[in-house]
Amino acid sequence: MMDAAEIAQWVLRIALALAFIGMGVSHFVAAPARTMAAMIPPALRHKWMPSPTVLVTITGLCEVAGGLGLLWEPTRFIAGIALVLFLIAVFPANAYAAEHPERFGRVATPFWRRYFAQLLLITLCLLAAV
Repeated sequence: MMDAAEIAQWVLRIALALAFIGMGVSHFVAAPARTMAAMIPPALRHKWMPSPTVLVTITGLCEVAGGLGLLWEPTRFIAGIALVLFLIAVFPANAYAAEHPERFGRVATPFWRRYFAQLLLITLCLLAAV
């Protein structure tokens, strides 16, 4: 029988999995995917980098895989760490959107709010990974 802490951790894992899978699936919907591609900062657009569209596809796959990985015990730890690295890697796109609210509207979460939300998500991923 699971104790309260184990139940809370499973609830956290399920909630994070659903959130990451949902966000990942949105990368394959045309309008949100175009917005996400536009959020990639110009400084990260190089000849040697995949196109913004390909990056959106890759990040969508990463979110779905990470969310699913949190639910399976053999992959839970590595999925949590991978999601932490993912959240760090995508932060420049969120920061770029925050700098351009006129272009990105609701997606352009103010920088500090997004920064602290990202830190919270990182913490939750680490808690879910163990």
